Amino acid sequence: MKRGSIFSAIALAAAVTTGAVWQGKAADAAETAGQSVTATAPARISSGGRDSYADVVKVVTPGVVTIRTEGRASVSPTQFQDDDLLRRFFGDRFGNGQRRTPAPRSHGLGSGVVVSSDGYLLTNHHVIDNATDIRVEFADSRTFAAKLIGSDQPSDLALLKIEAANLRPLTLGDSDAVQVGDIVLAVGNPLGIGQTVTSGIVSAKGRSTGVGDGSYEDFLQTDAPINQGNSGGALVNTKGELIGINSQILSVSEGNIGIGFAIPANMASHVMDELRTEGRVRRAQLGVTVQPVTSDLAASLGLAETRGAIVSSVESGSAADRAGIKRGDVIVSFNGKPVSEFNALRNRVAETKPGTDAAVGIVRDGSDKTLTVKLDEVSANRSARGSSGSGPQADDKTALGVAVEPLTPEMAARAGVGRGVKGLLVENVDPNGRAADAGIQAGDVIVEANRKAVTSVDDLRTAARSTADKPLLLLVHRQGREMFVTVRPT
Repeated sequence: MKRGSIFSAIALAAAVTTGAVWQGKAADAAETAGQSVTATAPARISSGGRDSYADVVKVVTPGVVTIRTEGRASVSPTQFQDDDLLRRFFGDRFGNGQRRTPAPRSHGLGSGVVVSSDGYLLTNHHVIDNATDIRVEFADSRTFAAKLIGSDQPSDLALLKIEAANLRPLTLGDSDAVQVGDIVLAVGNPLGIGQTVTSGIVSAKGRSTGVGDGSYEDFLQTDAPINQGNSGGALVNTKGELIGINSQILSVSEGNIGIGFAIPANMASHVMDELRTEGRVRRAQLGVTVQPVTSDLAASLGLAETRGAIVSSVESGSAADRAGIKRGDVIVSFNGKPVSEFNALRNRVAETKPGTDAAVGIVRDGSDKTLTVKLDEVSANRSARGSSGSGPQADDKTALGVAVEPLTPEMAARAGVGRGVKGLLVENVDPNGRAADAGIQAGDVIVEANRKAVTSVDDLRTAARSTADKPLLLLVHRQGREMFVTVRPT
């Protein structure tokens, strides 16, 4: 964590072998001479004769768990990977002489929320990222092994499943109905000290921090104390309803200073349903780059009020391009709902089913227009990862453990890939995945799969499915040369 930055209320992870890993003076009313004062007993707020959230806590805490993980810590490549002498003795591993060093084990701590009586739990993606073993602990000391059903990095959410009885899931609340100033409670296991309940209010809505992937953010901000280890825990209202999943903190000291962020329950519910039924999250996209409309921009564009999101670029061939959206248009509504700012627009688009028609209201040259846009789908396989357990994605033998994107000229220039190379750019590699075992690295370009060109994620997935029980043959472009690589089946 960097000081003065946003910090994820992340799992307390440390590699075993390396050690890595808010004077006031009472405003008394003046008593005038001769005036008598009659003391009256204060009104009781709660039916139990006390001012307390204890009844809420009793309902909520059985559904909040501690999550402990074990996995591999990342290891930097050996500094001698290009040494000719070492290459001579140890061999040229995949063309660069890099020796494979076993990764040290790491342990992590976070929180989670039971969301169904049949054993499904929500937590943060960063709590279970790269975990090979996940265990769930209840306040009554019961412990269960958990299976990862799916993980979504853009929203920082993950869905787990345990085989257990007598579970008490939390009721999902309507996070859209939450108002700034509402009282909330945060429940989790901060710093590993055990299950803890803190209180505060909703400080703001619709926050975006830009941490991590930062793609789909609509945070509830709260001053209810959240610390490391609270990640994945519950943010509830005074009815005991789950309105958010605690995710991040803002701090200059890596500790709570009263600025925490939770993923809204409505977003979490959408992601959960997608992971449970599809194994991944399908999101729609317009194919535009937008920015906030400032007062100066509004004046320049002749807008009567400062609202909406201005389109700064349109991707060629995208849904927006096909519908006639142009640079300089101001998007003011999406499917009949006003667009107050660009982050809200992005989330509304993303939660719409790809392939559907959407009504986009724009202001162009001072005139209002409504365009119908058939939405595209965001490149798949970038945000979902399954495990070897049960569930729609968990038994998917085609999962390679890579995040890829179609190679564009701009991406090729940044990655140093020569002109004429087409395929999928490897952006990230799961160190525990099959692709890593085969030697695939971030920055590689997958040109072919099973001797057929691949230009989309679906192309790669189709090839992997067709050879789920035998090695997948990939043609990989790396540093100006191409080579064949075989990825073994699970």
